[in-house]
Amino acid sequence: MAQMTGEDAALSFDPLRPRLIRVAYRMLGSVADAEDVVQEAFIRWMGVDHAAIREPEAFLRRTVTRLCLDQLGSARRRHETYIGPWLPDPVVEEPEDEDVTLPLMLALERLSPLERAAFLLHDVFGVAFEEVATTIDRDPAACRQLAARARTHIREARPRFQVEKERGLAIAQAFFTASRSGDMAALGGLLAADVSLHSDGGGKRSAALRVLFGIEDVMKLHGALSRHFGAHPSHLVYAGSINGLSGFVTREADGELQTTALDIEDGRITAIYVMRNPDKLRHLHPLYNG
Repeated sequence: MAQMTGEDAALSFDPLRPRLIRVAYRMLGSVADAEDVVQEAFIRWMGVDHAAIREPEAFLRRTVTRLCLDQLGSARRRHETYIGPWLPDPVVEEPEDEDVTLPLMLALERLSPLERAAFLLHDVFGVAFEEVATTIDRDPAACRQLAARARTHIREARPRFQVEKERGLAIAQAFFTASRSGDMAALGGLLAADVSLHSDGGGKRSAALRVLFGIEDVMKLHGALSRHFGAHPSHLVYAGSINGLSGFVTREADGELQTTALDIEDGRITAIYVMRNPDKLRHLHPLYNG
């Protein structure tokens, strides 16, 4: 391609920014970190010889992926010292990659950085292994092996079927009503026997310090929470998709936002993911502060 003016280079980058942010977010699990990485890629784009680049999107995807790989080591160390369960930042837009749900993103955390990159680039974003090889500096055969190992590790986290959107939304709204009103009978009827609850407060707001497993422990917690909600109401501000799962956003009595995402199988909730860490909810405030 021909060398561009600064204005032309910026204009050529803008349509690619959303897709690059999706790549970075799925690599890092952080909206703010993904935006920082893509901004760094933009700065580099503005300074390169555009005449030497045949495929701008491929070049920028490689740049973003490599920047993410540089960050993943320190991110993993932060997760190891994190207070309580760690969850990725909640994203409320309808997903373009419908199988990249919150459980899958948690499974990605267990992969090596190179496995994660190979799997995401090839299996999720449809990048040929030849380009994956160039991106992560491995040969195509090694990239195929990395992606295959990733698939083996995360097979159980891939959604076996998609919950029909309206059905999922109805279950999410029923869960909100039952959990906030203290209707334990209705709540229990929504939960699978082996339901789990993951609550991320990051040490900034109250949250369970471990994942709760089984309907008994989850019901016990919600029994206590129902008394709290009776005195401190929680207000629904959005119901729809949270990281590819049915869920909702609430404004709690302390004025902070909270997201709840529900993994649903056979009409029952099998996992509850609650984000309370205010640092991970900042990007939602412009949407729900009205």
